[in-house]
Amino acid sequence: MTAAHGGWGAAVSVRTPATSANLGPGFDSLGLALELYDDVEVEITGGGLAIEATGEGAEVADRGERHLIVRVLRRAFDVLDGLAETGLGQPPGLRLRCVNRIPHSRGLGSSSAAIVAGIVAARHLHPAGHLLDDAAALRLATEIEGHPDNVAPCISGGLTVAWTSESGARSVRLDPAFTEVTAFVPDQGLATERARGLLPETVPHGDAAANAGRAALLVAALTQGLGGDVLLDATADRLHQEQRAPAMPESAALVGRLRAAGLPAVISGAGPTVLVFTSASEVDSMTAELGNGWHIHPLNVAPRGACVQHLGSGVRP
Repeated sequence: MTAAHGGWGAAVSVRTPATSANLGPGFDSLGLALELYDDVEVEITGGGLAIEATGEGAEVADRGERHLIVRVLRRAFDVLDGLAETGLGQPPGLRLRCVNRIPHSRGLGSSSAAIVAGIVAARHLHPAGHLLDDAAALRLATEIEGHPDNVAPCISGGLTVAWTSESGARSVRLDPAFTEVTAFVPDQGLATERARGLLPETVPHGDAAANAGRAALLVAALTQGLGGDVLLDATADRLHQEQRAPAMPESAALVGRLRAAGLPAVISGAGPTVLVFTSASEVDSMTAELGNGWHIHPLNVAPRGACVQHLGSGVRP
């Protein structure tokens, strides 16, 4: 990477995958990286702030310092400055270019992709970036996002189990045996805050116990390739999907129809996208009944998470 202004890196391009969290019973803990990507290029300039965006969310390009990736870059630069005690401060100027393919407000981790892109770009531009390894990046991303289930697979790829300890967010990466899923993405989005606002403060002990068992079974099913009735049982949820159904009745109805047909369907993240652990060909018979307003995306599981490409060089983690 060529030198830029005052020891900063010149420019970097980051590719981040979409993610699906919860996967049914694994509320705020299980996540899956998917091969649908956003690309973000960050360049250090002599001054000012310029943002270009195409695709999903292009309308927020004029937010300036309030743009999510810009805020994350600033935060990460401050963290790195504190770790290295360099006194470098913020770069003189930034130019941000975003090509967004992950649908916004659909439960496919668009905000996590933006957060991870900002953190990964910052550590490759800051001269002390090596101090912010993946474990530290996960902790920082979780502090910004609020929970680790989407940011963990966005960083690591594959299937992740994430949790929060006294030292912050942590995760374990696993290789799923299932590599194909189908996402049913509706035209209308749903704010995560609204979906979370529908959750009760307490849940019955029986429901919590049922979800704990199903989440453990789901990890076994996804990593050992246990399909059929096992995967259908493993994706059952009693903690959040029914409670959020009033905010996304069409998605809840679709999950019910798919599961009644024996297909392991869940709400992706906070919704309203519906994720099915099967190839698109297996749900073809139902697509004619969906009507307008749904976009069907056959997706592969992404084996790797956020990747960096220095302009003019190869891709690396």
